[in-house]
Amino acid sequence: MGSGKVISGSEPFDFQGKHVTVAGLGVSGVPAAKALHARGATVTVVNDGDDARARAQAEELRALGVTVRLGDGATLPEGTELIVTAPGWQPGKPLFLAAREAGVPVWGDVELAWRLRGPGAAPWLAVTGTNGKTTTVQMLAAILKAAGLRTAAVGNIGVSLLDAVLGEETYDVLAVELSSYQLHWAPSLRADSAAVLNLAPDHLDWHGSMEAYAADKGRIYQGNRVACVYNAADKLTEDLVREADVEEGCRAVGFTLGAPAPSQLGVVDGILVDRAFVENRQKNAQELAEVSDVKPPAPHNIANALAAAALARAFGVPATAVRDGLRAFRPDAHRITHVADIDGVAYVDDSKATNTHAAEASLAAYEPIVWIAGGLAKGATFDELVAKSAKRLRAAVLIGADRALIRDALARHAPEVPVVDLERTDTGAMLQAVTEAKRLAQPGDTVLLAPACASMDMFTNYNQRGDAFAEAVRELGA
Repeated sequence: MGSGKVISGSEPFDFQGKHVTVAGLGVSGVPAAKALHARGATVTVVNDGDDARARAQAEELRALGVTVRLGDGATLPEGTELIVTAPGWQPGKPLFLAAREAGVPVWGDVELAWRLRGPGAAPWLAVTGTNGKTTTVQMLAAILKAAGLRTAAVGNIGVSLLDAVLGEETYDVLAVELSSYQLHWAPSLRADSAAVLNLAPDHLDWHGSMEAYAADKGRIYQGNRVACVYNAADKLTEDLVREADVEEGCRAVGFTLGAPAPSQLGVVDGILVDRAFVENRQKNAQELAEVSDVKPPAPHNIANALAAAALARAFGVPATAVRDGLRAFRPDAHRITHVADIDGVAYVDDSKATNTHAAEASLAAYEPIVWIAGGLAKGATFDELVAKSAKRLRAAVLIGADRALIRDALARHAPEVPVVDLERTDTGAMLQAVTEAKRLAQPGDTVLLAPACASMDMFTNYNQRGDAFAEAVRELGA
């Protein structure tokens, strides 16, 4: 970690009379445009698309006096002094190249929310990582609530940070999920404490390289005040802590699924324990909760719980609140959700496992497995995933546009595993996949939907894919 360099929070910014361009409508652009307009800025919104939704949003903003240019997201409006962008807009877009040329700063909606916080605003406990962000942030919020604190799970989780910061409700602390996109455009964000859960190749088409992706994730540690929480099993996350400039006295705190060293949280004999936020951590440990308090108690979910506990403990939350919060927490649908038991076989929906890293964690939680996988690979390769998971597989049922990539990896690394390759790509393929999985499974097995791929080749999103799986399971059970 940086050698005690103190980084102050961002300076207040006077928007009165400033010419601000908002890039992109959608979930973040509309509230950003409204907030800037309300603070006296002259706002122009530019948007690539010109569909019915964009036109409706444009009308709403024009009624307020905001200029909106649809179908033109490439040209820098004359006189622009600041750009506020939707997080998904890629850094290489012509608009941003023009801004760089003109010396115009670019912020994301997270940076804008950070700058608009009022005096005495709630501190942020921030979470990023390739997988597990939403679950960890929701666990963290549940723990903070169990401690009697006014909090909300916000950020990349569906609740806009701008709404949380500018709304009438006051908070003691915010549990904030941040994507790599959001962090890329948030130069002055300074969290109270932050965690990077894990790092695996993802969104490389957006960031350009694994190094750039990791660097954007690592921004979450900049200027941390209390703790930088990292995954002891993932050296990349620890490296990011070492490189971070933080405030004097900020500590590196690890989490591990094994017995914790001093300044770590970990697991001993089925108990989650804290050796970081205790007196005399060389000798003492504080019991926080039992592994059975974590729902579901899959290894990667226990890691999420430890990361959430570390951030909460960094904020001074008592051990009892960790236990009570974890007991109260219920994960969102399609995250290792047990659907049913039929003829001694468990059916589990982890449709949210949309990349190989998430699928690997899911596969590590069960044995033996009939694995339902496939979809859009997004440039991923599957050799490492299959090699690590081969011994757990009873059989595999493959669906989706890029299933051949998984089939070939299975042929190379698990040639003895029976494979059913389903060519049909209509949504009814899921019922056929589950029917085949039921035929292959034996009592004591788990039929696991952990696609390791995106869903948009066959479904609207991973939620619809998971719903189709659950519906197929219930149909077979009936």
